[in-house]
Amino acid sequence: MVVSLPTFDLNQTQANDDSRLTDKHGRAITDLRVSVTDRCNYKCVYCRTGNDGAQYAELPIADYLRIVRIFVDLGIEKVRLTGGEPLLRKGLPDLIRELAKLKTVDGESLDLALTTNGHLLADMAQTLKDAGLTRVTVSMDAVDPDIFARITRVPGSFDRVRAGIRAAQRVGLGPVKVNCVLLRGFNEDQIAPFARFARDEDVIVRFIEFMPLEEDRLWTPESVIPVRELLNRLSTFRPVVPLRANTLSETAQRYTFDDGIGEIGIIAPVSQAFCGHCSRIRLTSDGKIRTCLFSQFDHDLYGRMLRGATDDEVATFIRSTVERKEARHHIGEPDFLKPSRSMVHIGG
Repeated sequence: MVVSLPTFDLNQTQANDDSRLTDKHGRAITDLRVSVTDRCNYKCVYCRTGNDGAQYAELPIADYLRIVRIFVDLGIEKVRLTGGEPLLRKGLPDLIRELAKLKTVDGESLDLALTTNGHLLADMAQTLKDAGLTRVTVSMDAVDPDIFARITRVPGSFDRVRAGIRAAQRVGLGPVKVNCVLLRGFNEDQIAPFARFARDEDVIVRFIEFMPLEEDRLWTPESVIPVRELLNRLSTFRPVVPLRANTLSETAQRYTFDDGIGEIGIIAPVSQAFCGHCSRIRLTSDGKIRTCLFSQFDHDLYGRMLRGATDDEVATFIRSTVERKEARHHIGEPDFLKPSRSMVHIGG
């Protein structure tokens, strides 16, 4: 079934000036992460409690479209659709199809990506590509099926995720990135196998430090596998060689192996924070702006829309919210407070 969405005159809605979103620290905000659902078919130990019965929040697809369109008019160049698990969201291809029509303020095509756990990807990859999706990132925290099942708490799912990665490559949703959250006691022994996986499957594997965003509150400093240990474990497979960053705001430190085959990324927000060049803003599935993963506050954009805010009023609210974006997070400092919402309710 095709969802009926409102049509917009794209020439009318493009920004008339070159005043881009910038926070009070001088950082240009060009990347928007949009959670289209906080439902998920996995219960990963570093994210969910494993309990059922949660209440879910989702906006109508047309409202996500309106919000993203306004953000793009303000200078957003990259949009990543997240969740929860975004492939569970009804009408997702319709949203992608409309978003793919948008142009940046420079007249360029929008960089439109999606992060998924991959469980449903094999069946949907061609549809997503045809709708206009640019590329996909798959969250996958082990290459050993038993360890994978222990982390996701969904037995027998590894083969489906691997099939989803291969389907995404086959239809042209690449380069496919595979994100692995490292959690001591669960998957540190998967680092070297992931190095081989990156080369064998021709994917970019990115290791992400475990952050204090989980519902079960398992996080401790000792649960984090720091960069030096990670590099040492990679080197047991083959020596690694650093690569130049693609952009100043890139979150991953890039590496290849000594023979130039394969790419590994390391995202280390805990031990080597990259806040100084942050270009991101987030929209939760219930329509609230998060200026940082570790914010203590939400900014209720959708509430204003429900009260009849015009596009200009929504844009003014976005600007004022972005201007107050935090300078950095405070993980590891004595006064650090875990954020008011867990990752699944913020958007990955």
